[in-house]
Amino acid sequence: MTGQASEIVLSKQDLREVTAFAAACAEVVLEIFEADQPDDSRPRDALGAAWEFARGGERGKALRDTAWAALKAAKSTDTSAAREAALAAMSAAGAAYLHPLAKATQVKHILGAGAHAARAAELLAGDDRNVGPEHLERAAHRATPVVVDVLTRFPVAPGGGGRVGELIRTLDAALRSPTLPE
Repeated sequence: MTGQASEIVLSKQDLREVTAFAAACAEVVLEIFEADQPDDSRPRDALGAAWEFARGGERGKALRDTAWAALKAAKSTDTSAAREAALAAMSAAGAAYLHPLAKATQVKHILGAGAHAARAAELLAGDDRNVGPEHLERAAHRATPVVVDVLTRFPVAPGGGGRVGELIRTLDAALRSPTLPE
């Protein structure tokens, strides 16, 4: 049947590595959200759930619930930078739900947290578009060989998605490059 994506083999350890990478990307901008909404722990809770799974916990209700809560927190922010930081946390918790389908859209589960974090950093710097790529270079160096291997099982990141989509594609290209940026 045409139009169906083939399945990709993903182990639980693959998912844990991807989730750890996403959480590491998101946690560096968590303070942007917390400065905007100091009494709202939802993005921190999402990161906590992501790290718990990455370190051997179960992939279950806590991940889903905290990811949804971080999404709701993103909608309650006063600044765009804080919104993107909360979306990074949501993406980190959601990374555990990478689907084993050979679809370009699945790359967002792997790289979304890094892209949202880079966008948060750009917005915090007055929408300085030089900040995002610098942030992504640091994110690329956080990627373990397992994360890169998982990424390369999927098609390249899809077009669209505005600035965050551009950042996803930039990070995708960097991680697929034979040599990571220094």
